[in-house]
Amino acid sequence: MTLWRGEKEVSQFLNNGIVDTLGRPLKDLRISVTDRCNFRCQYCMPAELFGPDFAFLPRQKLLSFEEMTRVTRVFASLGVDKLRITGGEPLMRKDLPEFIEMISKVEGIRDIAMTTNGSLLAQQAQALKKAGLHRVTVSLDSLDEERFGKMNGRGISVTRVLEGIEAAASEGLGVKINMVVQKGVNEQDVVPMAKYFYEKGHTLRFIEFMDVGNSNGWQLDQVVPSRQIIEAIDRELPLEPIDPNYYGEVASRYRYRGTTKEIGLISSVTQAFCSTCTRMRISAEGKIYTCLFASEGTNLREPLREGINDQQLRQMIVDVWENRGDRYSEIRLTNTTELNQREKIEMSHIGG
Repeated sequence: MTLWRGEKEVSQFLNNGIVDTLGRPLKDLRISVTDRCNFRCQYCMPAELFGPDFAFLPRQKLLSFEEMTRVTRVFASLGVDKLRITGGEPLMRKDLPEFIEMISKVEGIRDIAMTTNGSLLAQQAQALKKAGLHRVTVSLDSLDEERFGKMNGRGISVTRVLEGIEAAASEGLGVKINMVVQKGVNEQDVVPMAKYFYEKGHTLRFIEFMDVGNSNGWQLDQVVPSRQIIEAIDRELPLEPIDPNYYGEVASRYRYRGTTKEIGLISSVTQAFCSTCTRMRISAEGKIYTCLFASEGTNLREPLREGINDQQLRQMIVDVWENRGDRYSEIRLTNTTELNQREKIEMSHIGG
């Protein structure tokens, strides 16, 4: 995407939106509806730390559907038009389609997506689509049954996730697949995954292993750089780069030559995209965060329950965003040791 196009989109947005200290507009909201998950992936919720006795948030500490819908309405008044539902595993939140139906009626919200591990998707795809969900992103890190079972920490079958993907597609939901690539763990699965989803016609996105939270033991030498992933696939299925779809798109896009099929690369470690980040996140316990790697958030749950009005809530959000200066991934490579020692919110609370 050429620079002028990005500037034009930001200029158009500023007619009814807000920007942070680096000139980045607020466009996307990600809401974590639960901190619970039925997987125990090592890079997110390692079983040794999130065992059977781990104390997840009680229901009363989660925002209610009504509270989340109210917050969404206020964000929409600030120019947010894209919403992504995350977790934990969002499909573990009871009656989730009810929430989707509620937010689908919020004026200004044009795109509702969800990130899921896919294990519960086959049973709920129809209800989700009917409620107003537009797209799903399914996390899947290997097609090898043994390796995938080990990676998800629960021995859950690849077949179960693939069935969820196809059920979503058959209901008319847009489908993308995310694969987190870790050196020495699943890098051998990059090309098989690319070939499989090339045949299926679903867009596959490769994510560099990131240091979200403090529990995954992240080290820089565990990262497989996106350029190596592209080179490996290109040798088997030739690729060509294509422009982003919109300002702030996190994935670099590549098309299989001679086709309309594509893949994406999310290169937060080696090719940081902080300069165009337009996302704010609400954690499972109702705090807003301006960065995936943040240490501190702003509590919305308590003000909501103490009677704050919409104008006051709106001003809280404006104050947080207009003072935002996050650029964690841009400074990671020069301050890895220092940043790695910093306490960060866990992925299970803030989502992806």
